[in-house]
Amino acid sequence: MAVPESVRKVPRPINTIVQDNGKDGPNRYPVRERISVTYISGGNPQPRNGKVIGHIVDGVYVPLGVPSTKAEPDMLSYGACAFVRSVSRDLFAELLGVYTPKDAYTIMAIASLRVIKPEVSAKRLATQYQQSFICKFYPGIGLSENTVSAFLQGIGRDGNRRLAFYHKRAASVVSDHHVAIDGMLKQDNSIVNDLSAFSYKARTKGCREISVLYAYDIEEMEPICAEVFPGNSIDATSYKSFIRDNDIRKGIIVADKGFPPSQISDELAERPDLHFLTPIKRNDSRIANNNMLAFEGVLSGIGDHVLYKKKGIKGGRFLYAYRSAHKAAIEEATFLARREDKNDYNPATYEKKRELFGVIVFESDKDLDPRTAYLCYDDRWLLELVFNRYKNDECLDRTNVQGDFSVIGSEFINFISTVITCRLIRKAREAELLKLMSYGDLMDDLNSAWRKVDAPEEPATNDNGWVHTNVGVFEELEALGLSKPIPKPEPKKRGRKKKESVESKPKRPRGRPRKNPINAIDKLL
Repeated sequence: MAVPESVRKVPRPINTIVQDNGKDGPNRYPVRERISVTYISGGNPQPRNGKVIGHIVDGVYVPLGVPSTKAEPDMLSYGACAFVRSVSRDLFAELLGVYTPKDAYTIMAIASLRVIKPEVSAKRLATQYQQSFICKFYPGIGLSENTVSAFLQGIGRDGNRRLAFYHKRAASVVSDHHVAIDGMLKQDNSIVNDLSAFSYKARTKGCREISVLYAYDIEEMEPICAEVFPGNSIDATSYKSFIRDNDIRKGIIVADKGFPPSQISDELAERPDLHFLTPIKRNDSRIANNNMLAFEGVLSGIGDHVLYKKKGIKGGRFLYAYRSAHKAAIEEATFLARREDKNDYNPATYEKKRELFGVIVFESDKDLDPRTAYLCYDDRWLLELVFNRYKNDECLDRTNVQGDFSVIGSEFINFISTVITCRLIRKAREAELLKLMSYGDLMDDLNSAWRKVDAPEEPATNDNGWVHTNVGVFEELEALGLSKPIPKPEPKKRGRKKKESVESKPKRPRGRPRKNPINAIDKLL
């Protein structure tokens, strides 16, 4: 197609040619450079054209120096991504011991994005991945909605790899650590998977649920392993399967009343390093038979006034009874408020319950110090905080996938997200940042810290690699060890300068200088 004369006359670099590709648009008239001329015997020389170096657009030559909108971004969100990565490198190493590098990359990328952007959906994962440093930490993975769905199913199907990962974590538990085990229900109204079922509570709410059982290392303040069960499964039934499936062999299991030790008697016999500390019901006959409410002392250093009693019973087991003055006052006030509302106060009933307000009695197969035993259960509230974080801050309280394998795969990645969240909270607490703000506010601040892609790998506050980051966020980054602070200048010395010693100064002659008699005679002569 002939190029219009008006286009050919537009000023452009020498040794170039204008062509017409026949397609409407800004790139219709490409400008190519001429790289050589081929001489043909008996004919005219034939020019050889090279690459496109620009275009004629609206009567003006435009070179190809301007990058297209598809170019790689030159800056990405950095702060929260670096925070997550700083506490999860060993998790990534553990995953590499079980999964392929690409699968480990994908698991860590999705888990990290769920922590950084709690509300992120499968449709938005790719967008969040491309605009944060997660794409630099775990490059080259696809996170489209269909790709993620297929990946979750694959993770759910491969139960051997998941168990191998959990077994390694369970084996690393120190023998004298305390392992809390508890479960939570998550809403799942899917009609295409068998895990979704009506629990006792869910029947009144009109929704199906799944049950997620967790083991939590109290000393390390993070989960060890997790497993998904149908929502209508009983805790006591899941208890035995959970210990066997995840091969928990060490530690002191601190469980709730719904996990009686009688359900794991075979597992305890096979695992000599595994013990339990479980509360019993207040109407248990062993409390009265062993006179456990005749307390023998007060615990020290608890932050509450707690009476205690310890007694050995048959079978080599021990009972530990406690009465918290603080909890007793709360329970008594609650009881009286209910009686007042219902107008059914009975003196006999009140006297019978009053001695049990604030009382909790434990059974254990291990001889523990009463204070240690109490703190084991009292610290179990950390697990409840994890579940609260799991439901709220990570927005994982509802499953967003279909099918059994997809649910299991998604919950495995949720487990990684929860471990990361626990570590972030612990690191922020150690840096004393949670005294100044909430965990959510901290993550919002760190998400606002953007950094240039070509900036130095070891960030410093004054390295000019940051983009619109304010002073307050820099202080948080420095406190978390994510940015090297600006060196402070040496303080100026105050006060007068120190006088030089008399010995160091040269002595100045006093009076008029003496005349040299020889020089005086020379002048006279």
